[in-house]
Order: sequence, then C-alpha cells, then structure tokens
Amino acid sequence: MDATLRVARRAIAAAALTSVAALATACGSSSSTATGNGATPSSTAPAGTAPASTPAASTPAAATPTAPATSPAAAAGPASCPTRSLRLKLGATQGAAGSVYTAIDFTNTSNVTCTLYGYPGVSLTTGKPVAQIGKSAAENPATPRQLVTLRPQATANAVLRIVNALNFSKSRCDPQPTHYLKVYPPNQTRSALIPYKTQMCAKPIDILTVDVVKPGAGSS
Repeated sequence: MDATLRVARRAIAAAALTSVAALATACGSSSSTATGNGATPSSTAPAGTAPASTPAASTPAAATPTAPATSPAAAAGPASCPTRSLRLKLGATQGAAGSVYTAIDFTNTSNVTCTLYGYPGVSLTTGKPVAQIGKSAAENPATPRQLVTLRPQATANAVLRIVNALNFSKSRCDPQPTHYLKVYPPNQTRSALIPYKTQMCAKPIDILTVDVVKPGAGSS
C-alpha cells in the first residue's frame, strides 16, 4: 500500500509540473503579443508630437507692374484763337480759269498767344438781315492740317476759291447777289462778316472751296 501511494504522488507531482510549465508558456506568449500590438516603433513620432507640416505650394501673386514715376504736369499749350481776338480781312486776290482765289487773313489782336488748326467755315450771305446763299465752302484736302501758333499781332491765312456763278445757266444756278463772306475761324462757333459783293448760286452747286489755315498773310 505504501508503494502504491508513492507512485500516485509521483504522478500527481509530474502532472503539476506539466501544468505549471504549460501556464508559464501561455503567459509568455500572451505578454509578447501585447507588446507587439501596443508598443510604438522607434520610427514613429512620440505621442503628442504633431508631424512636421509640409509647406503648402505657394501660388505666385499676379505680377503687378511697377507704377511709373509721377511725371510733372505738361505745360498747357496756347488755346484756340477765339473769334473776338481775331481781325479778319481779305488778303491778296487773283482770278484764274473762271474762278477767283482770295486769302482770308486772321490776325491775332489780343496780347495772348493762341492757335489755329484746320479749316475755317465760310459761306456767302445776303445783306441785313444776313442769310446764307447756297452751299458752304467745301474743304480742300490737298493740304495737310497744321497747328498754327499766332503770337500777338501775327497773321495766318486760308485761301478761298470762288467759282464764277455765271459759268452756270440761270436755271441750274439761280444766281443771287451777295453782300458778305461769313467766316467761322477754326473750332469756333462765333462768326465774323467780311464785306464781299459777287454772285452766288442759290441752288446746291459747289461754288466755294477753302484750304487749311497756314502761317503768314495771304500773298498772290
């Protein structure tokens, strides 16, 4: 009986050792698995530290041209000659091939320099009350426009061509006697009257042609 007990005790002890070994193996395996899942690899940034931000690609601002340096205000040039500052009269006159060419002189009677540019407006009129007869002068494009500067007492001129109204039949022309040339200096709305007697077609026929204003008094 004693022998039987000794054998039983050895079997129990061996079973206990086997259980302890199995339990230790299981605990070691469990501990290793937890570490693998929860541990932070050395390559991972420490907890609480934000990863370095990547700078956003900067979009270049629209190119703004550099403002030019402020230039001094340009000195204002002389103004257009007003009608009140001009004395108008007829200059040299000559006839040719059924027409008369006469210069209209513009003299600056003021004490201020002024300018003339382009064509005067010209027509022939009756006496008083003044009324235009026929068509106004057509502009002759043969001569380029130029800016004419008139100092006080200086003169400029524009040549006017007047076709003889008697070159046309009475039925086509309907000639009427004239008393004045009505002249608007370039770029002005006030006219001046120059006494001038001739015959003008009352019907729409091109009798008058005027050139641009040029420097100097009209000459033959």
